[in-house]
Amino acid sequence: MAEDVIHITGGKPLHGEVTVQGAKNSALPLMAAAILCDGISVLENVPRLTDVCAACRILNRIGCTAQMQGHTVTADGSGVSSAEIPDSDMRKMRSSIMFLGPLLGRMGECTLTMPGGCELGPRPIDLHLDAMQRMGAKITETDGKIVCRAAKLKGTNLTLAYPSVGVTENVLMAAVLADGDTILTGAAREPEIADLASFLNACGAKIQGAGESIVRIQGVKKLYGTTYRVMPDRIAAMTLLCAGASAGGTICVREARTQDLESCLAALEQTGCRIGRCSERIYLDAGTNLKPIRCLRTLPYPAFPTDAQALLTAVLCRAKGTSLLEETIFESRFKHVGELLRMGAEIRVSGRTAVICGGNPLHGTEVEAMDLRGGAALAVAALQAEGTTVIRGLQHLDRGYEDFAETFHSLGAAAKRLSFS
Repeated sequence: MAEDVIHITGGKPLHGEVTVQGAKNSALPLMAAAILCDGISVLENVPRLTDVCAACRILNRIGCTAQMQGHTVTADGSGVSSAEIPDSDMRKMRSSIMFLGPLLGRMGECTLTMPGGCELGPRPIDLHLDAMQRMGAKITETDGKIVCRAAKLKGTNLTLAYPSVGVTENVLMAAVLADGDTILTGAAREPEIADLASFLNACGAKIQGAGESIVRIQGVKKLYGTTYRVMPDRIAAMTLLCAGASAGGTICVREARTQDLESCLAALEQTGCRIGRCSERIYLDAGTNLKPIRCLRTLPYPAFPTDAQALLTAVLCRAKGTSLLEETIFESRFKHVGELLRMGAEIRVSGRTAVICGGNPLHGTEVEAMDLRGGAALAVAALQAEGTTVIRGLQHLDRGYEDFAETFHSLGAAAKRLSFS
């Protein structure tokens, strides 16, 4: 069986401009939301990822004809005929649980199994199921399948104990066709939530407050397909900025929304990087010497995101001094550290805290991506390392980044993807 790897030879500062891809974490729920619409939804600026292919496959299995051409996904929700997502499809993507809300809202039922994806620690779906129960769904489990049924979902008042992005998205998609109004308190505030609500409203939904902690959804009778452009990917933008910080040099990331990235930009500024903000462009000048960060904690948006923690860890390997990063979102989000240690990094992990003693040169070696963002962090670290790093486990990177090595190469990195039989 052929295996793809990425080779990166470090020591080359990055220069140039690059356009950030469309947001994976927005495109996927928008594709799920197409189930709710009568007629054709056209989603533009969709990144070409394995997760997007998996979502297309699920849509087609349930009768929502979907196809991707270039960076456009066309989905026809008028033919939805099945409410069961096969276990093989559920296991291939972490965010497959997002089909629960729209299928319940459109079909009155949904049958699924536990979702797959990156192993980042416990990802209970209890919060999703509890929210659907509160809206009138009856849930049973048999033969490893979870069966959710509701003749008609009812609007209600929901309060989330934790601002889960996935639960917030499922509630929005379930509530838009429910009877009555839903008030969701403690909602996640991520920009992708606002993007989903904007799409649904363009289809005829009535949602107010998305992107804030209290969201109001007035149920409507029907939604219609529309054409919509997916927002830019803020974590992909942060990956490029961290690449520039790690390698040195000056880069410009185009079509990046600065307002979505303020906590990330502030962290990079703490390291001594100079950041310029101009419309939808972000300029980074890494300078010559990076500074450590005394303490930074991952928290729900608008604070510093867990998805950027591994990336910043790699950057801080170049900063002379001691930095401390605390991970509060996922239990198993330091899997990249073992691979960074193989490259010569000095990092100590205790529970959910990582102490990075930076400033020691890294060296190229063979490493393996254990998850999506951890794999990207290894590439970021490789840019500052002496010699060549070989990165395996590209199935994780392919879930969230389009043309990863080629994008680095366009900025001047000695990066290439190779295939071996």
